[in-house]
Amino acid sequence: MNKESSNSLIYRDTYNYDLPEELIAQYPLKDRDHSRLLVLKRDTGHIEHKTFDHLPDLLQPGDLLVFNETKVISARLKGHKTTGGKAEIFLLNQKDECHWECLVKPGRRLRPGTAVTFSDTFKAEIKDVLEEGGRLVKFIWEGDFWNTLEEHGQIPLPPYVHREPEPSDKDHYQTVYARTYGSVAAHTAGLHFTPEILDKLSMKGVETAFVNLRVGLGTFRPVKTKRIDQHTMHREYCEIPIHTANTVNQALNEGRRVIAVGTTSTRTLESFAENGRVKSGGHFTDIFIYPGGRPIQIINGLITNFHMPKSTLLMLVSAFAGYENIMNAYNIAVQKKYRFFSYGDAMMIL
Repeated sequence: MNKESSNSLIYRDTYNYDLPEELIAQYPLKDRDHSRLLVLKRDTGHIEHKTFDHLPDLLQPGDLLVFNETKVISARLKGHKTTGGKAEIFLLNQKDECHWECLVKPGRRLRPGTAVTFSDTFKAEIKDVLEEGGRLVKFIWEGDFWNTLEEHGQIPLPPYVHREPEPSDKDHYQTVYARTYGSVAAHTAGLHFTPEILDKLSMKGVETAFVNLRVGLGTFRPVKTKRIDQHTMHREYCEIPIHTANTVNQALNEGRRVIAVGTTSTRTLESFAENGRVKSGGHFTDIFIYPGGRPIQIINGLITNFHMPKSTLLMLVSAFAGYENIMNAYNIAVQKKYRFFSYGDAMMIL
């Protein structure tokens, strides 16, 4: 890459590509592992076309897959004010047992002190106005909070899915290995995995480890600055357990491949990276990975979906695989009519 083209990588519009609207998947496939899988080799730019159920054949014994085990919550609640008017509350970040940072509709009519009812046993009160129009909301419920939220809430589908959530989305927009509550968007690379594929990987000698990053709505936030190095990244809470840190570091010490399942796993691993190894712990991260930015230290491979034009996630995969490799792969995926975004097809970068 010449100096002129290298300099252009700092600009947002360099990460644009033409995507026909009909290629944005509105529904998942019936079988998770029947999605297509574009395999990209970083060193040569070579591309192969597979289906996701071939994944075990593409990995080696000793490879380590790192998954984000976060669970998508039914964050979208629809209720009524005491005056009878409709109200919608969207949960973002849990502050303590009862209080959440939320988005609300209609914003001008949901002032502090306003009560919202979802059922006889599940209610909320607006406590404060936060930055950028958010609200601090106190919830009152009976029984288990997560069960109550699951009963009354809707899965928050991404803005490019132009339909209302359906009951089946509570299963489809959730990975089969999700365990820890807290995300308001799925880490979509994991949606392709089935228990059968996980069993085949284990039988082949592929190791697995788990991290936790609570995916927020900021994952869909567009880059508004012309220069990407002036973009302010959203903050998300992430954790790496001691066992996972030890497993990752052992794989690196032994020269085995560490393959992140999704950009959220990548951001978590790289958030805890220090001198080419990872530490355990938990913190909020605003790490922004882009070409020419901080180098990637931990991962040797990445399984991911196809990302929106001009998005921070497209910049991340460009930093890992090389800008020209990624844009060529995306153009080929469009030509071959791959399905894009959350419910779409996958790619593996090695």
